[in-house]
Amino acid sequence: MKPVLALDSTDAGLEAGLEAAGYTLIRAYHIPEAELGPYLATAEGILLRSRIRITEALLAQAPALQWIGRLGSGVENIDQEAAQRHGVALYSAPEGNRSAVGEHALGMLLSLTHKIGWAHREVIGGAWNRASNTGWELEGSTIGIIGFGHMGSAFAQRLQGFGVRILAYDKYKTGFAPAYVKEATLQEVLAESDVLSLHVPLTAETEGMVDERFVAKCARAPFLVNTSRGGVIRTAAIWEAIQHGQLRGAALDVLDLEKRSLEGLEGLPPWWNAFLGDPRVLVTPHIAGWSEQSFPKMGETLLRKILHRLV
Repeated sequence: MKPVLALDSTDAGLEAGLEAAGYTLIRAYHIPEAELGPYLATAEGILLRSRIRITEALLAQAPALQWIGRLGSGVENIDQEAAQRHGVALYSAPEGNRSAVGEHALGMLLSLTHKIGWAHREVIGGAWNRASNTGWELEGSTIGIIGFGHMGSAFAQRLQGFGVRILAYDKYKTGFAPAYVKEATLQEVLAESDVLSLHVPLTAETEGMVDERFVAKCARAPFLVNTSRGGVIRTAAIWEAIQHGQLRGAALDVLDLEKRSLEGLEGLPPWWNAFLGDPRVLVTPHIAGWSEQSFPKMGETLLRKILHRLV
């Protein structure tokens, strides 16, 4: 018996594949964190999404734990240093939802710049406004991508054919750009971009990265797209920047107002309704990586990584 503790529902193919490999799935989808102790005591593996944060205290209750697999692109809800101290391997599956994120980022950008969502809302309300819903074309513009991993590169791939210039900055690597992308410094990206798209993980370094100081360095009042993590931005600063003309608009799939589980918002500020009701703002509920295809692809990716460690 090789127990695997599934803290969230993940993917049927992933769970079936683990069972076929000799693991026993313990489906603890609704068990409160405070009651997980008996299950952690014997678990060799953990599957999760975002409901539970894996801390030093939790890892200390899991002496047999060998690996943790997160069905998603990042591992920010896992104390990575603590996992390393305990000899626990970490796996995630950004390869599985990169296409979904790339398409969603492009879709949000087009909806924002051409006022598609806003115009649809007006039509539902009985209005038929053409002049006030004039769009802004991407052709001839400069798109700046911050973070060029799986998600940033997927977004760049989908921009081909739009007649845009693509700049990309990644702090942790060089020599990454395909022929249609120009590597640039962060300063160049902020100074030259008409659109900024964020594709960075949430770390101590990137938390709150997009604030008043960041926006002040944006020379061309760009449109901002964020499909990475809500904690990377300060929504209040973005709203202020939009109101003062420092940003032309924002398309946000993730917010710093999300609950830890990512399943909803909390602590909504008094300006929230005005923010949502502005045509320069587009918000979706952290769904960029969710598609009918991405869940099985993430499951396959995670299963392959977990089983490969046994070879």
